[in-house]
Amino acid sequence: MTDHVLTRVANRTGIITLDRPKALNSLSLEMVRALTAALNAWKDDAGVAAVLITSSSDKALCAGGDIRFFHEVGHATPQGGSALLEDFFTEEYALNHLIHFYPKPYIAIMDGVVMGGGMGIAQGGPGCGLRIVTERTRMAMPEVNIGLFPDVGGSHFLSHAPGQLGNYLGLTGLTIGAADALYVGLADVFVPGAALGELHALIEATAGEELPAAIRAFAAPFADQAGASELEAQRAAIDRHFGSDSVAAVMASLEADENPFAQKALKAMRSRSPLMMCVTRELLARGAQLDVADCLRMERSVVRRNFEHGEVLEGVRALVIDKDNAPQWNPPTLEEVSAEMVARFFEPVWPEWAHPLRHLD
Repeated sequence: MTDHVLTRVANRTGIITLDRPKALNSLSLEMVRALTAALNAWKDDAGVAAVLITSSSDKALCAGGDIRFFHEVGHATPQGGSALLEDFFTEEYALNHLIHFYPKPYIAIMDGVVMGGGMGIAQGGPGCGLRIVTERTRMAMPEVNIGLFPDVGGSHFLSHAPGQLGNYLGLTGLTIGAADALYVGLADVFVPGAALGELHALIEATAGEELPAAIRAFAAPFADQAGASELEAQRAAIDRHFGSDSVAAVMASLEADENPFAQKALKAMRSRSPLMMCVTRELLARGAQLDVADCLRMERSVVRRNFEHGEVLEGVRALVIDKDNAPQWNPPTLEEVSAEMVARFFEPVWPEWAHPLRHLD
């Protein structure tokens, strides 16, 4: 197990505290396993009526998967894989599924950085999830920046965002705050950071079965403090640009728009992996037609293809290991990305009966 996942039960609420502050609570395989074990233990425990996930630090709920680990074990074979890497993604995605369909209220305090894998452990399913943001929330699915794609269920929750907001977030990888998270539908309520101490006291004093309603009532007076959503203000432009029929067309549309918002999005996309932006666009188009389990099964195959190709290994090298910020993307330009290259990422890796997530329903 791990010392980075602390669990306890208070007043019929199972409380999970992520405690790896120096790494912004980046998920290791041991942390994924500890989270899964706690949630499975509480799922049928009559003494637990709700679950809360929080952090020991106000800097992050979770910054994502441990990408240094990805780089280290991804070089274990010429094909970019290892048993540990296979286990990580299989078990992480199974955890995301467990959280999405958890049978008890699952409450996430999304204070600080919540990115990538952090989104996967915060996005509870409709009807049972309650996602709290603060003015410190910094939310993103930034995977295209490291040569990956929006996984951990991102093919589902981004593709089901209103209009073209999911394509905007997935293709640019840009960070949003509380107001935008609420507008996109990736958060439910706002609580200012200064009130989190009082919120935690409320959690301790409230029976688990009453907690979601109590938190919503507590948050209601703060609703106006989240501020205005820039994505809402730019929604028409986002839908126009990101509704284009290819990544190249999206970028051409942005290039013709002098609005600083459009230029910021274009600048971000110019630094991203051309191949993985194209894969991401296809992933979200497919995800819009799939349920959560099939999205996660699709992502599990695509992530294997990604490590076989090596794009994520180069992205992590450039941004995290060597820190030269000069990834040598393969191919280096959008014009060189072919439909066949993109299609390769969606070719089945395993027969259906052998898929590592075949048991998800």
